[in-house]
Amino acid sequence: MRKIDGIVCHNASTMPEHDLSQYLAWLLASAHRQMKMGIAQSIADEEVNEEHWRILQVVSDEQGHSMGELAEQVLLNGPALTKNVDKLVSRGLVQRAQDAHDSRKVLVYISDRGLEMVARLKRSVDAHHGAIEDALGPRNSKQLKRLLERLIEQSRSH
Repeated sequence: MRKIDGIVCHNASTMPEHDLSQYLAWLLASAHRQMKMGIAQSIADEEVNEEHWRILQVVSDEQGHSMGELAEQVLLNGPALTKNVDKLVSRGLVQRAQDAHDSRKVLVYISDRGLEMVARLKRSVDAHHGAIEDALGPRNSKQLKRLLERLIEQSRSH
C-alpha cells in the first residue's frame, strides 16, 4: 500500500476481488443475455421477438388465456404484455375475445396464421436449443435444467 496525492493505493495482491463473473447473479444474467440474443437471431426472419415467441408458444394450446395468466407464464408485466399482444393482434397472429364465463375477463387466442407461425418458430428455436445442448452435452444440459428449475422453485418459496 502506498499514498499518492493523499489517496491510498493498494497493491494488486491486496485488492479486493471485483470480478463480476464470481457472482451467480452475473452468470445467470450473462447466460440469459446470450440465450436471448441467440433466440433473436434464430427467429429474426419471422420478424418477431423473443416475447412474441413466448406468447405464441403458450397460446398455441388453443385454450384461450387471460392476460394475467399469460403475463405470469411468459414472464412479462401487464403493460409489456399488452404492447406485445397488440402487435400480434395487428399481424393477425392472435385475437382477443371476451371470456364466456366472466365478461370482465379478456382471453387471448391464437389464430390459424399464428399456429403456422408457431410451427416455423418451433423449428428455429428447437435448432437453437439443440445447438446449445450439443455444446454442453446431454448430461450437463439435463443437470443445468434441473439446477435452474430448483433455483426457480427455491426462489418462489422465499
